[in-house]
This record gives sequence, structure tokens and C-alpha cells, in this order.
Amino acid sequence: MTLDQLKPGQQAIIASIDGEGPLVQRLMALGLLEGSEVILTRRALGGDPIEIELMGYALSLRKDEARRVEVKDVRG
Repeated sequence: MTLDQLKPGQQAIIASIDGEGPLVQRLMALGLLEGSEVILTRRALGGDPIEIELMGYALSLRKDEARRVEVKDVRG
């Protein structure tokens, strides 16, 4: 499952970030690290961008960025 597939209010753990290069480095610099817990807080109209809560702060990501982030549902 990827980050863009979460439903509002759903919690997940980051499993990995697909790809290489500046975008992946930027996502990691923002705190999207393997093992971090995220919550999808809301989506804009049309579904893009999405807002997540990560380490106590809100972060907005474009859908194409969120698709690179593989997550595991905390419920198992």
C-alpha cells in the first residue's frame, strides 16, 4: 500500500521510499523515514495534495510524491 491510498484518519508505518535522486532525498529530509508513523489527516478537493501528520507536524505532499512512499497499516 502507498501513502496516497490511505483514508483520512488512517495510521500507517513507513516501510520504504521507492526510487532514487533528489525527490527521495527531499522526502527523507522532511522526516519520511522507514519506521516513522504517519496519519493521513485530509485531502484537498480532487485528492491532490494530501496532508499527513508526521512527528507532530503537518506536511502536505503531492499525490505523485505520496505514491513513492510504501506504508504498512498499523492494524496489521
